[in-house]
Amino acid sequence: MIPYFQFTVFHLGPLPIQVWGLMVALGILAATWVAAKLARRRGQNPEVIWDLCFWAILGAFLFARLFQFFYHPQLYLQDPFELFRVWHGGFSMVGGLFGAALFGLTFLHKKKVDVFAYADTALFGLPLGIGIGRIGCFLIHDHPGTLTHFILGVNYPGGARHDHGLYLSINGFILFFLFLWLARKNARTGTYVVAYLLWDGVTRFALDFFRATDLSSSDVRYFSLTPAQYFSVLMVILGVWIFIRKKLPNRN
Repeated sequence: MIPYFQFTVFHLGPLPIQVWGLMVALGILAATWVAAKLARRRGQNPEVIWDLCFWAILGAFLFARLFQFFYHPQLYLQDPFELFRVWHGGFSMVGGLFGAALFGLTFLHKKKVDVFAYADTALFGLPLGIGIGRIGCFLIHDHPGTLTHFILGVNYPGGARHDHGLYLSINGFILFFLFLWLARKNARTGTYVVAYLLWDGVTRFALDFFRATDLSSSDVRYFSLTPAQYFSVLMVILGVWIFIRKKLPNRN
C-alpha cells in the first residue's frame, strides 16, 4: 500500500506554486517538445506543432470547464455564472480533450497543412503529457477511488482506496512507451491517432468503475456510467472507424 500524503502547494520565495498546475504545465511542455521532435523527423514543420499547442490549450481550458455541467447539472442550472468561477476548481479531462481536438483541428485546417498527419504527430506526445500531468492529480489526491486491498492502493484516512490520478498517470506512461516502440518501427501516419483513441477509450472506461461515489459529488452517474465512460465509448468507435477507413482502398 502507498502511504497517504498531500502535496498541494510550495513556495518559491513569497510566490505560492500550485503543484497540480505545475505538473500540468510540465506535461504540456514535454508533450509538445517530443511531438515537435517527431515532426522534424517526419519532415513536418515543428513550429506548427508549437503553435498548435497554444490553440489546443485554449480549447482544452474552455471545454474542460464547460463539460463540468455534466457533472453538476443542477448547480449550473441554478447558477449559470458558476461556470465562469474557475477559481472554484472543476475541469473535465474529457471536455479538455474535446476542446483541444476542436480548436487544434480547426487551426491545422486554416494552416492548410495535412491535418491528419499533423494531428497524428501531435498525439504522439499526448500520453507523456497525461502521464506527467496526472502526477499532479495523484499528489493532491483529487480523484479518490473505491476501497481496496490492491498493492497500489493509497491509505486514505478511513481506508485504503484506488487513486484514479495514479492509475491514469501510469496508464499515460505505458502508452507513451508503446508509442516510442512504434516510433522505432517507423509507424505509418495515423497509428498514434488510432492507438490513442482505442487505448485511452478502453482503459478510461474500465478505470472509471473504480471511482468513488461516496466521497465526491463530481462522480455522478447516468445509467450507472460516468460522463467520461460515454465519451470513452465514442473514442473507441471513432478509433475503429478511422482504422477501417484508412485500411480501405481510396475511391475516386
